[in-house]
Amino acid sequence: MLMELFDNVRRKRPLIHNITNYVTANDCANILLACGGSPIMADDADEAEEITAICGGLNINIGTLNQHTIPAMFSAGKRSNELGHPVILDPVGAGASRLRTDTALQLIRDIRFSVIRGNISEIKTLYMGCGNTKGVDADISDQIMEENLDWAVSFAKDFSMQTKSIIIITGATDIVADSEQAYCIRNGCPEMSAVTGTGCQLSALTAAFITANPDRILESAAAAVCAMGICGEIAYKRMSEMDGNSSYRNYIIDAMYLLTPAELKKGAKYEVR
Repeated sequence: MLMELFDNVRRKRPLIHNITNYVTANDCANILLACGGSPIMADDADEAEEITAICGGLNINIGTLNQHTIPAMFSAGKRSNELGHPVILDPVGAGASRLRTDTALQLIRDIRFSVIRGNISEIKTLYMGCGNTKGVDADISDQIMEENLDWAVSFAKDFSMQTKSIIIITGATDIVADSEQAYCIRNGCPEMSAVTGTGCQLSALTAAFITANPDRILESAAAAVCAMGICGEIAYKRMSEMDGNSSYRNYIIDAMYLLTPAELKKGAKYEVR
């Protein structure tokens, strides 16, 4: 399964419209190129609908949202829905401010998202309608560990049922769930949290996977999460004592560029609950 899903990305080279944040836009573009996709960044409302119409999928990331980009998110999202294109939401920092929280909640009300991806604090905020985050990071009190994994899986399934979206919760153990089943994925390295934007990259990567595999959204989202984690592992093994987080970021992108479908299948560590 994983080999076929990744092979479709390489073969179809999906064009992804990204309305993303200026901190990680370059990294999102590069991870898309590395996986076999193609990026286009367009966040002006005057062209958002036109651009999204020529793309296969849409990635909306609220990391640095403002009154200029918010209208573009809504217009592109609604146009993508009209065209039947997959759409992913990355609610970066939901719970950190009223603007972020309210915008993310309104996006979910107005747009049908194929996937919603965030850390546990961001997803809890959307589930509850309010909440707190540590900036753009998960609050330590929300961390998913083995002892509360069953609760997190149940929570993700319930939120999926409410939103009709695949829910991805990233952390030490990643969860990819619809209303009936969940992939619990144990790929990746803790050091990935020292690189700004690995979550943003994952959202862009997921957009490519689900666009290339529109009839298998749950499985392709899980494949994207496994792929990102495996690349984090490969990149960390490459690190020397002279390398820091900047090198690690580049090595992750290199690893994605070189990753093969067979390596994805062999390296994926997951269970289905």
